[in-house]
Order: sequence, then C-alpha cells, then structure tokens
Amino acid sequence: MAALGWLTPRRRSATARSVLAGEASAEAARKTAQALDADAGPPDGTVEAEPAEPEFPVAGDDLAAAFFDLDNTVMQGAAIFHFGRGLYKREFFHRRELARFAWQQAWFRLAGVEDPEHMQDARDSALSIVKGHKVSELMSIGEEIYDEYMAERIWPGTRALAQAHLDAGQKVWLVTAAPVETATIIARRLGLTGALGTVAESVDGVYTGRLVGEPLHGPAKAEAVRALAAAEGLDLERCAAYSDSHNDIPMLSLVGHPYAINPDTKLRKHARAHDWRLRDYRTGRKAVKVGVPAAAGVGAIAGGAAAAIALHRRRK
Repeated sequence: MAALGWLTPRRRSATARSVLAGEASAEAARKTAQALDADAGPPDGTVEAEPAEPEFPVAGDDLAAAFFDLDNTVMQGAAIFHFGRGLYKREFFHRRELARFAWQQAWFRLAGVEDPEHMQDARDSALSIVKGHKVSELMSIGEEIYDEYMAERIWPGTRALAQAHLDAGQKVWLVTAAPVETATIIARRLGLTGALGTVAESVDGVYTGRLVGEPLHGPAKAEAVRALAAAEGLDLERCAAYSDSHNDIPMLSLVGHPYAINPDTKLRKHARAHDWRLRDYRTGRKAVKVGVPAAAGVGAIAGGAAAAIALHRRRK
C-alpha cells in the first residue's frame, strides 16, 4: 500500500489508524441510518426466518443490536468486485482492469479466504477509478449495480438471521471493508438499519482518491463496532456479530453472541474452541461452486488462480 502510505503520518500507529477508520465509519453509519429511516421502503424479497434459538434474539431488548460482515457472510463473493464489474460495464475503466478484478474474485472464491494483498489491490484500484467523480453519481450507479450483480447473491439463511433481529425490534448493521456508500445501498435494500464501511474522502461531494484512516478491515471493524455501540448506548454483551472470516475475530470477540457464518478454516477452528455458534449455508466447501463472474477470459483466469493458489500453499 505504498501509494497510499502518505495518507496518514508515519508516526501514527496501526492501532491509531484503525481507531480513526472505525470512528469515521461509525459516524458515517449513523448519518446514513438517519437518512434510511426517513426514506424507508420494503426490503427486497421475503424470506422465512429460521427457527430462533431459545430467547435469542430477545424481543424488545433495545440495548442489543446485530453486526453482520458482508462478503461471503451476507453475500456470495466480494461487494467491491461486483461493484467493479458494474463500473466496467459503464466504461469507467477498460478490459485490462476488468481482468484484474476477475482474477481477484477468482482468487477469493477458490481460496475461500480474504487475501490481504489482493483485497488491498482491489481497494487501491477502486480509489483511483472513483477519484474526481461525484459521490451522488456513484450512489446512483451503485443502486443499479446492486440489482444487476448483488441482489441474487444474498444468502437466504443469513438474511433470515438478520430479519430475526429486526423482528425482535433490534437494529442491524453491516460491517464491511467495502465502501460505506456501497454497503449503505445493500443495507437499505435488505431493510437493515445501516452500514459501517470504509470511508473514502470527499470534498464538496467529489471523491479525492484518498481514504479516511484505513480500510475497515480486521481490528478496524472492532473499533467501528465499539464506537457505534458507545454512540448508540448499546450493551455489547447483549449484542450479536456474524462473520465468515478469521480476520473478524476481534469484532466477534467484542459481543456476547458471536456467530461463525460460512466460516473459513481458521474461524471454524476458533469458533469450536470457544463454543461459538456456527452456520454454513454453502452447498459445498469450495466457494467456486457459486460460480465466477462472467467476463472475457475468466475461465483461464480462474484456472490460473487455482494453480497459483496451489503453488502458494505448497510453498508455505
């Protein structure tokens, strides 16, 4: 992330950057949630909720809330890659960049884990693409992209879990490294309260190509949840959190009711060791079974990703 290294002073520690990112995301989430309340509509689709576990979520407990990771927890695949596909369709960038997005998505699905280097590269690409564009323009396009690429990739089982919290009168937030604008659109379409996401800097409604703090990933998610809980007067011991990735163990460890959803190997092991609840809505262990995005040459890209992953694992 050398190209973005100048965004924060070198003397600022990684923890300080995580706190900054978390606080910025919490502030943005509360503002967008207020806007969602003012423009609430029916959620897309209806899904029957799974039978709730005894007395959880507790109806009427206004000190409790639920926090859901997005990628591969609520939605199959990574939101930022689907967003990239939509921007390519609208000629925001060219075929070469699309191939890179497809490669990253293939890696994500074949490996079944979030590779920090690939995710960072995707975020850097997205920042450079949106620089100079209006926030309102990207929000409008994001609505279209949700319908085109994301709506059909929502996991019904996770959607039902979120609805159970809503039915109990609790607030439900997405917590994701995806741009907060994209996450907010998804939250609104699903009828959720709002979203915590990576905050891209904008001046006079125009993206500068820089971040506020750092991507909302790993420890930064925990800081965002902590900041939002403090602002909302929530009791974290009464809250729930859901994720597929071991990178979110800091966030899951904050709450009294952690859930491992479609967990990667490390999270599954950690969840079993700590007696956390598990849910798996995949038809198979390999995420590739849900398919790779349709794009020119993507079959070769997926094959290359598989070979690269195998080589990477042998070298470990």
